[in-house]
Amino acid sequence: MDPSRRIDEKIADLADWRGRIMAGIRKTIHEADPRVVEEWKWMGTPVWCHDGNLCLANAHKNWVNLVFAKGAGLPDPEKLFNAMLEGGTWRAIKFLEGDKINERALKNLIRAAIAFNLAKAKGAKPVGRKPGSSKPSSKQAGRKK
Repeated sequence: MDPSRRIDEKIADLADWRGRIMAGIRKTIHEADPRVVEEWKWMGTPVWCHDGNLCLANAHKNWVNLVFAKGAGLPDPEKLFNAMLEGGTWRAIKFLEGDKINERALKNLIRAAIAFNLAKAKGAKPVGRKPGSSKPSSKQAGRKK
């Protein structure tokens, strides 16, 4: 089955706030760059790619994670990343029920991830923040209440 159809089905199966968040994430990613490709990996995970993996989304019982494969190397001036901050490479935005997506900031983060992948593909050293330089804020800055 086509990966986009599988993602459609996954969102439809989440008939609560998690489905709305997943649909909003997907919409925002494609608005950031319509050339982003949807893939279905790791036995049921929606993954968005552009010259390599950009991010993936997982719905859990009480939250939705949007995980960036190279998040530690990306600039995050809006402090969207609020989970998986101690890892060497991955960073995540954890959405809880009632949260809203900061679409402008998420689009900027998606574009930064694309630029990171393109620079790496061309052999250039990607420009971004140094891993470990972003500390979690006292509030969940990636989310709007």
